[in-house]
Amino acid sequence: MKNLKIKIFADGANEQQMLKFNKLSYIKGLTTNPSLMKKAGVKNYVEFSKKILKKIKNKPISFEVFSDDISEMYKQAKIINSWGKNVYVKIPITNSKGKSCNNIIKKLSNENVNLNITAVFTLEQIKGLKKVLNPKSKSIISIFAGRIADTGRSPNQIIKKSVKMFSKQKKIEILWASTREMFNIFEANKLNCHIITVTPDILKKNKLVNYSLKKYSLDTIKDFYKDAKEVGYKI
Repeated sequence: MKNLKIKIFADGANEQQMLKFNKLSYIKGLTTNPSLMKKAGVKNYVEFSKKILKKIKNKPISFEVFSDDISEMYKQAKIINSWGKNVYVKIPITNSKGKSCNNIIKKLSNENVNLNITAVFTLEQIKGLKKVLNPKSKSIISIFAGRIADTGRSPNQIIKKSVKMFSKQKKIEILWASTREMFNIFEANKLNCHIITVTPDILKKNKLVNYSLKKYSLDTIKDFYKDAKEVGYKI
């Protein structure tokens, strides 16, 4: 995986795992969100974030706003931005009522705030971002490819078109989000996607890349046999 062009970002909110991934050379950045923090048992959003940033100072790391009010969202974004130069502020493409966040995205982008636009699903949303993002500011567009695939649709075309749409804006990167399997990394890389977020459970499968399928078949059969024997199943 070290030879791939795509940048791999570790996705999660477990402090020990985040610090571990930060030390790995092939992990180029980190992302998190309020849901992952809740799952990890984080009680104080600001305290946790600042503690992490004391140890992760060089790689890009994204923290998300969580207000549903657009003006308050802007205030939160400015506060998060002040935490460090490597911080990217995650802004949802809309609030929970479906109201577009493009106005504050434009404002923040023009103020040179590093942005990670999240929960992007449609080409229309991406075309809207094309109009408001300042090409001189660093921005990431997180397309939820895995969730698009959950609906029975391939995310490949939207990724491909998005990469092409922003090909001349070198500071704006396309990110494959909600990764479901190891193969997605190679798939996204083939589409020239700039970044992919990968969860710890998928990163653990790194050792399986190019693993012998014949051996993997035998490993699987051994697992089935071992489990049946341990339980003592009889027919």
